[in-house]
Amino acid sequence: MADPVIVAARRTPIGTRGRALAGLRVEELAAPVIRAVLEDAGGVVSTVTAGSGAGSGSASHDGPPFDVADVVLGNCMGPGGNPARVAALAAGLGAGVPGATIDRQCGSGLAAVIDAATAIRAGDARPRVAGGVESASTAPVRSVDGVAYDRAAFAPEGWPDPDMTRAAEDLARHDGIPRSRQDAHAARSHARARAALVAGRFAGELVPLAGMTADDAIGGAERLLPRLPALFPEGTLTAGTSTRIGDGAAAIVVVPGGGSGGLGHGVSLPGLAIRAHAIVGCDPALPGIGAAPAVLAALDRAGLGTDDVAAFEIVEAFAAQSLAVLDRLGIADDDARVCADGGALALGHPWGASGAVSVVRLFSRLVRGGAAAGTIGVAAASVGGGLGVAAVLEVVR
Repeated sequence: MADPVIVAARRTPIGTRGRALAGLRVEELAAPVIRAVLEDAGGVVSTVTAGSGAGSGSASHDGPPFDVADVVLGNCMGPGGNPARVAALAAGLGAGVPGATIDRQCGSGLAAVIDAATAIRAGDARPRVAGGVESASTAPVRSVDGVAYDRAAFAPEGWPDPDMTRAAEDLARHDGIPRSRQDAHAARSHARARAALVAGRFAGELVPLAGMTADDAIGGAERLLPRLPALFPEGTLTAGTSTRIGDGAAAIVVVPGGGSGGLGHGVSLPGLAIRAHAIVGCDPALPGIGAAPAVLAALDRAGLGTDDVAAFEIVEAFAAQSLAVLDRLGIADDDARVCADGGALALGHPWGASGAVSVVRLFSRLVRGGAAAGTIGVAAASVGGGLGVAAVLEVVR
């Protein structure tokens, strides 16, 4: 079977936790993005699939323009209750369209895209919506026997289980990554994001929400970087070299591939074919490196190397973590292929959505940006507990 193809990709602006998007529940973040990608994809996909998929009980929407098999969303700190199904109903898809919520922590959104593509490869040729959503602002307080805790364990007793900030500091020390290099990386991310914002390179992917038309963290810490105190005694991490936790959602539509134009039935549509993917484990003491072996494994499965890749989007949870991944991939700090319009250090990090944001960014850089057919992009994330998620994507036209 031909590789599944992403034919539409959108996201909300990312709002820093407690700010403009703080009053919106996860389904209120995800539903407008789901509607936007369905509208984007509807013109061509509706001609190659049968049925409306609207089901019964659609309240505020006429139903999708084609038969949607499933809505698969990443989410890691939300309210439970299968947010993907709630979002599908809130988007007006109707009672007949199911939903599934994936938790691979910061890799959840990318893992959801992979799961949707895998279902198509397995033989169900109907399109799927996939992505991620996170409302850090409304994440519930969790407790055991009435005692609240910040997060669930990433590993069982007897295994290292650092939180991600502590793990990033440990990784900086382990790899000998100095503060000056981290500050430079964060400044570069903000500068690239600011330039992209001014040039309008985010405009085609954003779905304005709650009055927001741009990511609110861009440039926020850039001028302060040299003056910010370290987060740990004698450490190198600062608030400026750590991403801002955010609220937001991202979604794509993935359809069966076929023929030279990407879609079957003689219909051609620009998109990103999902060539290969990998989900790997790594040392839970140094979870920030997980993206590196995942990228290498996915590229190997695609028969490619890092030199074949035109665009990387690797979730920048921390400057030290991002640099450690680049070092293991043999890529220079300032390589223009990596997060060319800024990464999570500048845009913000809505946990379960960030991996899907990376796919949306690749779609904008390569498909909206007019890259030639055959151009390769890679999306990847490192994950708490010691995981890495990566996907290799190829432009089809």
